Amino acid sequence: RGLGDVYKRQVLVILAFMGCGFAQPTLNESISFEEYLAFVKKYHPLFKQANLTLSVGEANLLKARGAFDPKIEVDYTRKKFKGTTYYDKLNTAFKIPTWYGIEFKGNFEDNSGEFLDPSFTVPEDGLYSAGISFSLAQGFLINERMASLKKAKYFLSQSKADRDLLVNNVLYNASLAYFEWIEAWQEERIYESFLENSTTRLQAITRSVEEGDKAEIDITEAKITVQNRTLELEAARLKRRKAKLKASNFLWLENVPLTIEDAVTPEIPSLEILKENLILSGITNTNLLEENHPKLRSLEAKIGSLEVDRNLKINKLLPKVNLQYNFLSTEYDNLDSFNTANYKAALNVSVPILLRKERGDLKLANLKLADAELENQAVSLSLKNKIEAINLEINSLSTQYSLIKDIVVNYSVLVSAEERKFGLGESSLFLINSREQKLISAKLKENTLSVKQLTALAKLYNTLGIKDITEN
Repeated sequence: RGLGDVYKRQVLVILAFMGCGFAQPTLNESISFEEYLAFVKKYHPLFKQANLTLSVGEANLLKARGAFDPKIEVDYTRKKFKGTTYYDKLNTAFKIPTWYGIEFKGNFEDNSGEFLDPSFTVPEDGLYSAGISFSLAQGFLINERMASLKKAKYFLSQSKADRDLLVNNVLYNASLAYFEWIEAWQEERIYESFLENSTTRLQAITRSVEEGDKAEIDITEAKITVQNRTLELEAARLKRRKAKLKASNFLWLENVPLTIEDAVTPEIPSLEILKENLILSGITNTNLLEENHPKLRSLEAKIGSLEVDRNLKINKLLPKVNLQYNFLSTEYDNLDSFNTANYKAALNVSVPILLRKERGDLKLANLKLADAELENQAVSLSLKNKIEAINLEINSLSTQYSLIKDIVVNYSVLVSAEERKFGLGESSLFLINSREQKLISAKLKENTLSVKQLTALAKLYNTLGIKDITEN
């Protein structure tokens, strides 16, 4: 279809859904499977919820990156008592955190007072310093802020995978509802057709009885058949309406739930096109499953995050060795004044003796990682086996459908032959009804198998983790 035709059809469908007075729905109005899923993808609340999941991951990543933001610090304290200034201390700093536990720092101190600690004494115009601090052991290759940023990136990947999984499941459930609607609609049409046949037959038999060609009891038998067909049609009509309402659960328009009108009918999607899309998607090969399935991608991201956590726990077994070195000068605008003759340095070393807390944390991290890896293996195997089972189901349903089509043709031939024999007085109404009942059962089974084929393909798309079962 042309793009303009698609838009025109969507507008008509929206008006039909809303029961708008501007365009009353007619019996020939319908909504295709592609259009139905387009509404689901564009307006369903769960799709907005899926995007919220992704937004949470992006917010966490932004938060983790905040640990590397430059900082300005001001520390000012003053003590004055009975007219005497004990001390007046000002310490300002500008810090730039970087990767690998290294931090650059610029500092200005201006301290004075009658009882100032001599170690805080600075020149009259204050003291400038520029230096660096870093960890030589624990915290050098990995530290809390590095781990937080790495885990946030994995969490974002996991959020994307979880969003895709949610989208996949919503589209799958919407597809099942649409296919159920198709099956019920087709079933109603089958019963309508045979009710029409039985009604026509009743009229013909009534005329034959009036003319003396048939026994009057044949009218009673024909009436019973009409009544049974009417009863079956009413049950099918109820089933179709319930299936229509179930399909309506997935249709929204700007936060307003829609109801499909009775006049709107579904369109059977082409099985061949769905199969072609599956092949063109390029991921029917189970060897590529781990790269594409959102559940496995989510587990891989979870494993990556746990590996980062384990590396952090391993790093905490190392001693803490923190080193600071600052060049001192009274002239901030003269870089030559910063030299090795004037400096302030610090070394801090801390070594836990037993490391029981650190060893316990590492053991827990290893257990969590092992659990996630086992889960990943189990899910991967389960998906591969499920895909193989669905492919077997698809092949079997294709064979069954070919057989039932032939059976329907043969039953139709038998019914037609029995009707001709009945017209010649060589058969009975009972035999016609018996043949016709078997034909109805065969047509219903054909309808069921047709929908089962669509359902099996949708199930395969769902298991493969494809977000859109109509995209190629």
